[in-house]
Amino acid sequence: MFKKVDRKASRERRHLRVRKKVFGTSARPRLSVYRSEKNIYAQIIDDVNAVTLVAASTLDKEFTGKAGSNKEAAKFVGELVAKRAAEKGITEVVFDRGGYVYHGRVQELANGAREAGLKF
Repeated sequence: MFKKVDRKASRERRHLRVRKKVFGTSARPRLSVYRSEKNIYAQIIDDVNAVTLVAASTLDKEFTGKAGSNKEAAKFVGELVAKRAAEKGITEVVFDRGGYVYHGRVQELANGAREAGLKF
């Protein structure tokens, strides 16, 4: 018999593999992305102090769009997290795609953050 592939476990393994190399410091924190079926979340994390500096998602009050699971919503979340990071004085980050393929919503979030001023 064929064994069904557990997609969540595969993503978590990929994420751990990425996290071996990607590490956020206070000078250059990590922009972490999590995408669920209905929403998308982004956090800027200082791994040295284990602190979340900035966060944004499609569940925030500023998000007025109806759908939280499309490319436009992801781009808005990227712009929102970049704007909040600029208010805290963060200009450079390390991008952590969270084990997801750099395509679709993850790519749009990254593009939105870049357009709003984050460098990575």
